Parts: sequence; structure tokens; C-alpha cells
Amino acid sequence: MDDRNRQKLIKELAALGTEQANPDTTDIDSLSPLEICKKINDEDQKVADVVRRALPEIAKAAEIAAKTWKSGGRIVYIGAGTSGRLGVLDAAECPPTFGVDPSQTVGLISGGYDTLILSKEGAEDHENWAVDDLKRIELTANDFVIGIAASVRTPYTQAGIAYAKETGCKTALVVCNDANSLKTSPDILVVLKVGPEAITGSTRMKSGTAQKMTLNMITTTAAVLTGKTYGNLMVDLMARSEKLHARSRKILMEFLNIDYDNAEVLLESADESVKIAIVMKRLGIDRSEAERRLEKADGFLRRVIG
Repeated sequence: MDDRNRQKLIKELAALGTEQANPDTTDIDSLSPLEICKKINDEDQKVADVVRRALPEIAKAAEIAAKTWKSGGRIVYIGAGTSGRLGVLDAAECPPTFGVDPSQTVGLISGGYDTLILSKEGAEDHENWAVDDLKRIELTANDFVIGIAASVRTPYTQAGIAYAKETGCKTALVVCNDANSLKTSPDILVVLKVGPEAITGSTRMKSGTAQKMTLNMITTTAAVLTGKTYGNLMVDLMARSEKLHARSRKILMEFLNIDYDNAEVLLESADESVKIAIVMKRLGIDRSEAERRLEKADGFLRRVIG
């Protein structure tokens, strides 16, 4: 980057709320460990209210996400640095938590998965990498692309949204600053104006927290809307760890008022599906009939057992 473009970038950064010096933490380097933590915590407490103000847009994104899953499409997160890592994290957590097909929630980070554990300087600046990444996963108009960019300007993320729109995808963009500099217009814009970070420009802090809350909300709401829960129980969880094996049995024991041995036998006969096991026990039917009734109810357990 030459001096002229670097000076232009300095002006762009200077206009961002997250790049401003926080007047409440200017003395942070002279405080005790506890006082530093209190300063950071004071800033963190502001995040929930910021996210609350964006709930209408978040809900719209969640509704599209649910429709995307139901139609067999994919939620595709795309971002760089902390934003990209948060997208990959949320994508990775959907299959074990809600039984979503792993191929239906994808996280793309500029520079590839190696940058999850070691940052690659300048990775966010490559617009062509975004297009290459989306072409590699064979993006289609049935997918829903969610860009994540604390600073708004991230070239990789903006290019990804632009390409997704050309492909015919629904798009959303989650940002933590005013979006006046956007070069393209996503279908849904989620603005989380967290303001100055405790450490100037460190958007892994309040910005990252706000983004994490938002992504959690989008996919959790989508899961509820697609029948992945009964009340607040994860009845479509995939038991891929000892903890989840235990949780699935705990759900059956408490929900059906049965002991561990009965829960174990029931889950084995239901091929480890909590949802199928509940239908079998509640209605006194075999596995194939439970599967048929759930399919007829579009996967919603409440429609089957009330």
C-alpha cells in the first residue's frame, strides 16, 4: 500500500467509533489487576443494550436462516480476523447442539483455517480471496451469506457480500460501526454500535462480544423455528461426546420420568435420537411409526405429542 492509500485508510479508521480513544479507560495502564478487570467489565455491560437495539434486524436474519435450512440451503458466514473466527465457531456448534447437517452451516475466514489459530497479516485485504472461497464451496442462490465485519470496511467481507448478491443469495452483514462506507447493500444490515473499545481499536473485545451474541441469536432462533427444540430442550442434539450422551439421557429421564436404565434402552432403540425416543415412549409406538409421525409434523415434536 502506498502512502496516499495509507493516509486514506487512516482517515477511514479515524471515523470509526471502535477506533476512538475511550475516555473511561485512559488510565487503565496505571491500575491494579482488579481495577483493570472492572474497567473492562464496565464496558462489556454496555453490549447487551446495543444488541437489543438491533433485535428487529437480527430477527429478520434468523427468519431467513430458518427458511434456508428448511429448503436445504446453507448459512454461510464470511469474515476476517476475530469476525471470521466467530463465524467459524458458530457454524461448528450448530451440528452437535441442534442436529443440523454439518454441510448446512459453513464458516469462511480470510486466509483459510490456518488463520483460526495464527493470524495472517493482511488477510482481510484480499477481495479476490472472498470470491474464490465462495466459488470453492459452490455457492448457490439457495444459500444465505452473513458477512461479519466489526470495522465495516473489511475488503474480504464486503467483496464476499457483493459476490453473494450477484449469485442471487439472500445476504446480511453484521457490523459494529456506522455503515456509511459500504460499497454494497446487503438485504439485512445489523448495526451494533458498541462505541470505543476499552483498548482503542481492539475489536475482539466489545465488538467480538456483540457479534458472538448476535450469531448465537440468529442460529438458535432458526433452530427453534425449524423444530430443533421442544420448549427449551435440545431434542435434536447429536451425542458425539460423553457430555452429550449424558445430556440426552438426562433429558429423557426428566422429561419422561424414567430411570437411567430405561432411558438407555429407549435411546438405543431410537438410534440415539432423543426426539424419536420421546415419541416412541409417549405414544407407545415403534421407531418407524415415530419417524413417520415426526416427518408428517415437519420435525416439530410439539405437533406430535402436544
